[in-house]
Amino acid sequence: MTLLVHTFVHDEQGEWHLLDGPEDGSDMAGTEVCRTTLWGSDAARALGARFLPELATGDLYVEPEDIDDFLAECELLHRHTAALAAHSGYREDYVVARLSHITAAALRARAVGGGVLVW
Repeated sequence: MTLLVHTFVHDEQGEWHLLDGPEDGSDMAGTEVCRTTLWGSDAARALGARFLPELATGDLYVEPEDIDDFLAECELLHRHTAALAAHSGYREDYVVARLSHITAAALRARAVGGGVLVW
């Protein structure tokens, strides 16, 4: 299975709705096993990640009020993609690409006052 990343917005009733994903297929956040081997790994946690490690036990919902903190975490992990790749066994370009997709969804969320779902 594939781990996907999407931007969502809340409507007037508080229900969330997924926005259309990018047409280029950049909604992929990795394979299902990335939940534990990459995003929820000890290496990601040791770097100070607190949002993405939630994927080890379930889906990740980043609410609009947390987007700036989530983007800071993405930036932190971007600076350490070589270490994350070495720990997880993925190529660094794979980690960079998936993290870039996650970051792009978070930037879209910030632009529309929405949040991010990784599932």
